[in-house]
Amino acid sequence: MKLWDKGKDINKAIEEFTIGRDRELDMLLAPYDVLGSIAHISMLQKVGLLEEEELKQLHAELVNIYREIAEGNFKIDEGIEDVHSQVEQLLTNRLGDVGKKIHSARSRNDQVLLDIKLFSRAKVKELTESVQILFNKLIGLSEKNKDILIPGYTHLQVAMPSSFGLWFGAYAESLTDDLQVLLAAFKLINQNPLGSAAGYGSSFPIDRQETTDLLGFDRMNFNVVYAQMGRGKVERNVAFALGNVASTLSRMAYDLCLFMSQNFGFISLPDEFTTGSSIMPHKKNPDVFELIRAKSNKVQSLANELTIISNNLPSGYFRDMQVIKESYLESFNYLIDCVDIMAFVSDKIKVNNDILSKDIYKYLFSVEEVNKEVLKGVPFREAYKSVGLKIERGDFDPEKSIDHTHQGSIGNLCNEDIRHKFNQIYSQFNFDAIAESEKKLLQI
Repeated sequence: MKLWDKGKDINKAIEEFTIGRDRELDMLLAPYDVLGSIAHISMLQKVGLLEEEELKQLHAELVNIYREIAEGNFKIDEGIEDVHSQVEQLLTNRLGDVGKKIHSARSRNDQVLLDIKLFSRAKVKELTESVQILFNKLIGLSEKNKDILIPGYTHLQVAMPSSFGLWFGAYAESLTDDLQVLLAAFKLINQNPLGSAAGYGSSFPIDRQETTDLLGFDRMNFNVVYAQMGRGKVERNVAFALGNVASTLSRMAYDLCLFMSQNFGFISLPDEFTTGSSIMPHKKNPDVFELIRAKSNKVQSLANELTIISNNLPSGYFRDMQVIKESYLESFNYLIDCVDIMAFVSDKIKVNNDILSKDIYKYLFSVEEVNKEVLKGVPFREAYKSVGLKIERGDFDPEKSIDHTHQGSIGNLCNEDIRHKFNQIYSQFNFDAIAESEKKLLQI
């Protein structure tokens, strides 16, 4: 069954090429297609395009299909082109001609737009919840290890004193800013395209505000042409936001790989979290961090891929968007898995609490010594030269203590401020209101 079928056969090779992986990927969209259809028929009844009894029949059967999807009992049959066709076919088989009325005043174009937005909304919720778990663990680790000093580096050269408190807290705050970018992308997602039809609206007297409210969107995409132009643009911006989270994970994973090496020796993992070598019996490899780094870098490439596919298209719908869907839909679980495994491993990290006793970190405190002289009234440039000469002569013997108390420093991590910042952003997603809207749609 094809929604556009006019009774003429299409070449089999062309059909297989144009359908691609749609049937497989549409299984990810199935529950959202049903939710969108429930909102759509409710609106159709409100504007007089469905009878009340027809609405009851369609609604009850759509809820049944939604449950079948949730229970794993839904599939797209052989010969059925996509999830939209499958749902309509099931309704027609079970309800007769009433099932054929579901497509009035919409197109597959705005159906797909809607399905992808509802899917994205749900996946952003999953990702945000995973990020919250990792954030809380990092803030906890920052507090737990705030007094353990480590060297900071510039140009991979020993630079100035840092701490595990600062290091863990840095990645927690990085996730906070990543969440801010994700919120901006979420605001683009959370606009209703339904009613734009094929991209130029409908001649039926539809009520787009009704479906906007029923589906828990913040607002609608007002201009119907722009609603269709948003296909690709929304995915690209979401991919950029996913890439921000992935960038934080990748950088953290790289640090951890360095910190685990014998040359650094800052941290270790339990044996069951490492892998070995086929010929070197001493090896304990940080494969988990290496794979997080690689997979996160792959996620970062998605925004560029989607940009290249979509940036030279004129207004209106084009089948190029099918290729975007193939890359986009699967990227969420890919990233969520990385966030989840980083959270799982992070609190198994054992930190070395005696790192700075090694001679190679002797000069780490040179800036501290310069600043102590400045506080005694010595001009900075003179203090800098004095300490430099001591280092050259080999008689630099600093006091290895830190007393920084300004905001965000070793002695004042501002973790509660960072936590407040994170929670303030998180609350703006308003997931509870969306969940309540979807719950009402499924009530019989």
